[in-house]
Amino acid sequence: MDSMKSFQSYCKADELEEQGYRRRTRKRLIIIGLSTIVLIAIIIGAVFGTLFPVKSSKSKENPPTYTAESIKAICDVTRYPDSCGSTIAAIRSSSNDTDPNPGPSKVFTLSMQVAVGELIRLSSLPQKIISSNVNIDPMVREELEICENLFEDAVKYINDSISAVQGGQGDEMVLSTAKINDIKTWLSSAITNQETCLDGLMEAANHAAIPQEMENATRNSTEFSSNSLAIATHIMTILQSFQVPIHRKLLKFDRHHHGREFDPRFPLWVRKGDRRLLQEENPMPNITVAKDGSGDFRTISEAVELIPKKKKPRFVIYVKEGVYLENVSIDKDYWNVMIYGDGMYKTIVSGSLNKVDGTPTFSSGTLIAAGRRFIARDMGFINTAGPEKEQAVAMRSSSDQSVFYRCYFDAYQDTLYVHSNRQFYRDCHVIGTVDFIFGNAAVVLQNCSIQPRQPGPDQFNTITAQSKTDPNQNTGISIQRCQITPFDNLTATTYLGRPWKDFATTMFMQSHIGDIVDPAGWTQWTQGVDPPNTILYAEYENLGPGSGINERINWPGVKPNVTTEEARRFTVESLIQGNQWLPKDSMVYESSLE
Repeated sequence: MDSMKSFQSYCKADELEEQGYRRRTRKRLIIIGLSTIVLIAIIIGAVFGTLFPVKSSKSKENPPTYTAESIKAICDVTRYPDSCGSTIAAIRSSSNDTDPNPGPSKVFTLSMQVAVGELIRLSSLPQKIISSNVNIDPMVREELEICENLFEDAVKYINDSISAVQGGQGDEMVLSTAKINDIKTWLSSAITNQETCLDGLMEAANHAAIPQEMENATRNSTEFSSNSLAIATHIMTILQSFQVPIHRKLLKFDRHHHGREFDPRFPLWVRKGDRRLLQEENPMPNITVAKDGSGDFRTISEAVELIPKKKKPRFVIYVKEGVYLENVSIDKDYWNVMIYGDGMYKTIVSGSLNKVDGTPTFSSGTLIAAGRRFIARDMGFINTAGPEKEQAVAMRSSSDQSVFYRCYFDAYQDTLYVHSNRQFYRDCHVIGTVDFIFGNAAVVLQNCSIQPRQPGPDQFNTITAQSKTDPNQNTGISIQRCQITPFDNLTATTYLGRPWKDFATTMFMQSHIGDIVDPAGWTQWTQGVDPPNTILYAEYENLGPGSGINERINWPGVKPNVTTEEARRFTVESLIQGNQWLPKDSMVYESSLE
């Protein structure tokens, strides 16, 4: 196969993100003005029942006048319209903003600046709590330090979103479909990070005081982040529904992103160079790791220390066959890293960190991938802690536009932590027991083998536990064309999933479901308590003895027979915008339902 060499151009977007957001061309500024006028016209049309005609930024006609009603109309689409309007008014006042007619683009930016300001204030709280609690439990201390990092990352996500709205480079349109999807992803992740902090503290604390203090402190920042996400979602919906001419131009641009023609076989966000790397049998590595000393290093962690930070060229690490007893972390500053081995069952990274022995779930992964555009191929990741150690993660990914191709994930509870951002898994093997595919990423697992195994005493299996907390988050777990079969001698009751959070969203489609799955399909998070109607548990065109829908549990949020149109929301193309970043020559994947 000739596929590994194509990963080099996957990294070109980093140069735009790292250098381009704040250094925009004059042409971009013209586009910003045009986009803003179009959006203002649409919003005011929605308020007053009349759509103003779209004006060119060079038009000699008088532009429409916008009053405070336009700000109210924008904030009315949020879950918290009062805080949206009042905080935007406050930040305008404090910055001496005298613009009498702020349009949607400016209001959107101001809403994000409000969220950033609150998160910056919040980021100092974890250390204050640690300082004021002399005898703090070590695990609680670690969770608070995790919170601090999560808040800092949330600030970065929202600042990236602000930069995306404010400018661009070259012919890339400011509010293209791709750019709005980026913004929605980053804002969704900012909210996820805040929720992850609270989850960790609840898991670690032996009393409610510290978690309650943090929950109270994060209420505003979560609310303000939610307001920005709602505005982003509303703008996109309006543009699509009104079919504005400029929007059609943007859609056309997206499908020829960076000069690359659309190919339905692969998501475009995996660049041409990365596509080659995924397929090539023996791609040229920057570093080789070998236990027998025949490479540059004997451990993967030593190799990771040499990865340059925030660089665009793809950095490739080849790990020769063997079992590597270590925990590997690809830090958030390590971009465009690829690790490949000699096969998913030949090159194994093995760890045993777990909750019972004092490691937070968030930090227990044998592999942790946080740097953007991470790729793993032909590797295995195992957590050997066992069922008695409770949460013990084999791999956690918070990496945006990450790809796992022909990889093996083996643990018991919480095997695969799909934490946040956009992720794609192809031809992988996942083994676990309780909630063993969990998190709040936008993630597609395609053509994978998913195997529940025998859990501990008095336990039952749940394949998924999705944790969406806001209706506007563009997140969810999609299981497409996978095989659901037992691992070894499985006798425990097994379900497709259970709803971790109020807007849990999971789809099983076009998969073969074995008879190990209970006819009810889904189960409660807390036994005896039905989930809210806001969850979405969907199924589409599955096969196998466990795919029957007649006995599925009768909750309003369970949709065992969705339409083709509804199922399309969970494809590679729609859920993770894969046609903009996945490699189209390096691995076979289906971008749609066909």
